[in-house]
Amino acid sequence: MDITMVDEFALDWQLAGKSKRAAIEYSRYLHQLIGLHSEPTLRQVKSWLNDCKSIPVRRKRAQAIRAFGAWAQSSGCRVFTWWSQIPVPRECTRPQPTVTVDDYVRVIRSVSNPRDAALVELLWSTGLRRGEIARLEVSDINFAEGFLIVRNSKTNKPRIVPLSPPARRALRRHLARRTTGNLFGLSSDGIRKCLARLAAPPAHAWRRGWAVHALRSGVSEASVRSVAGWSSGAMVVRYTSALSGELAVDEFRRLLFM
Repeated sequence: MDITMVDEFALDWQLAGKSKRAAIEYSRYLHQLIGLHSEPTLRQVKSWLNDCKSIPVRRKRAQAIRAFGAWAQSSGCRVFTWWSQIPVPRECTRPQPTVTVDDYVRVIRSVSNPRDAALVELLWSTGLRRGEIARLEVSDINFAEGFLIVRNSKTNKPRIVPLSPPARRALRRHLARRTTGNLFGLSSDGIRKCLARLAAPPAHAWRRGWAVHALRSGVSEASVRSVAGWSSGAMVVRYTSALSGELAVDEFRRLLFM
C-alpha cells in the first residue's frame, strides 16, 4: 500500500473540520501498522490489535483503522475493504476527579498572588483546557461584554466563553492595566505545575466540576456543549455520568418540589 495515502487521509480529515490531534494520532498508528505489514490483511490487523495490552491504545488503533477504511471506501480506493469488521474495544468509564464548590473555595482562599487567583477563577468560571488557557492573549478577553474568545481549541474551532464577575475582577487585578501579550505567560505544563503547587486538582477535574456545576445550576446541556466546545452530548454524559443521580435529584427539587 502507498504510504502517502495515510498522509492524504490525515489531510482530508482536517479539511473536513475534524480534530488535528486525532489526525496525527491515527496517522502514527497507521504508519506503525504499515511498517509491519505493507499490505495488511484482516487477520494481521486483528493480531496487531490483540498484541496491545492497553485497552485505551487498542481502542485508538481500532478507531484509526476504521476511520482510514471508511475514508478509503468513500474515495474509491480498494484498501482496508474489511474495515467495518474491526471491533472497537469498549473502554470502562471510571469515576474521575471532579472539583466541587468546596474545592474551589479551599483553593481560592489559599492563593497568595493575583496571577494564581485569576487562573483559579478562570478554571472555575470557564472549564477551559490547559492548552487553551496557555494560548490565551489579553486581547482575547472582552471585559465590557463579559466573555473571552478561544481561538485555538482542540477541535480547531473558535468559540465564545462567558466569564463570571469574580473571574473578570480577578483578571483585571492580574493584568493591572496590561493590554497586550499572553494572558498568564505559562505553558500548559506550567499551569499543571502551578496547580500542583497550590495543592489544587488538575485542570480536567476543574473542567468536569465546571460542567457539573453549570448543569446543577440550571444551564442547558446545549449551552454547556457550546461553551465547552463539544460537538455532541456524549462528552457531557462522559463528564457527568458519575454524578448523574445527584444532578437528577437537584433538577427535581428545583423544578417540581420547590
